[in-house]
Amino acid sequence: MKLSVIVVNYNMCQFLKQSLYTLIRACRDIEYEVLVIDDASTDNSGSMVQNEFPEATLIVNQQSFGMAKARNQGIEKANGEYVLLVNADTISGKKTLEHVLEFIEAHPNAGAVGVRMLSPRGNFLPESRTGYTRAWGALLKLTGLAKFFPKSRFYKIDDNWAEEDEFATTEVDVVNGAFMLMRKSVLNEIGGLDERLAAFGHDIDLSFRIRLAGYKNYYFPKTYILNFRNQYNPKFSWAYIKSFYGAMFIFAAKYLLHMPEVKIPGIPRIFAPKYEIER
Repeated sequence: MKLSVIVVNYNMCQFLKQSLYTLIRACRDIEYEVLVIDDASTDNSGSMVQNEFPEATLIVNQQSFGMAKARNQGIEKANGEYVLLVNADTISGKKTLEHVLEFIEAHPNAGAVGVRMLSPRGNFLPESRTGYTRAWGALLKLTGLAKFFPKSRFYKIDDNWAEEDEFATTEVDVVNGAFMLMRKSVLNEIGGLDERLAAFGHDIDLSFRIRLAGYKNYYFPKTYILNFRNQYNPKFSWAYIKSFYGAMFIFAAKYLLHMPEVKIPGIPRIFAPKYEIER
């Protein structure tokens, strides 16, 4: 089997319905499977999947485990050569999956690939290029961990660089977890997502470990998804703050207390490197 598509849902029934429709449409000419992990939703999402997408494999959790563990449940069941982690609030283009699979197969050193993300209004989302938000960028700079992310321009910042490079295919440090295509063989080698980073940061950690293992992460903008950026909890709620900033603390402690052995030459440099860019 070529591709395993893994979608985790938590009370996003209508978003999930749109997402599955577009993903299955995009897989029309691909040997694929879709695994939906419903993380204890209460909005009848499970029934909707069973009734309207019988081709999907549905896993229903009786209690909410968080995004990272739910995704690991899907990865354990995945049979594809490639694994796509995609959010339930995304809409895929008709040829998105074909194009991104062609790209990763043409780049044997690629461990993970992300694509250009647009808002529902068609605006470019810079985090599809950087892989993380400004808050996470600030954390990496403050802790000194930024030296392990040499392709993120921490030390030569231009506010418009992400927008200018919207259409440039390039190697990146982090692939955004809203759409993250990986080789199953790489996941078998490095292990799954860190379940302590339940809702936030597990994609950053996974991207980092992919690079530490000697593979490359790529941003491929010649196709796209729409990302509604829905969240488990409202911003500024206590649950959101605890989960978001707690993940930052866990990530920083994980790598500050045990500095990793870097296999890729050049990662520890603190100066902005040259970029591998295809236009």
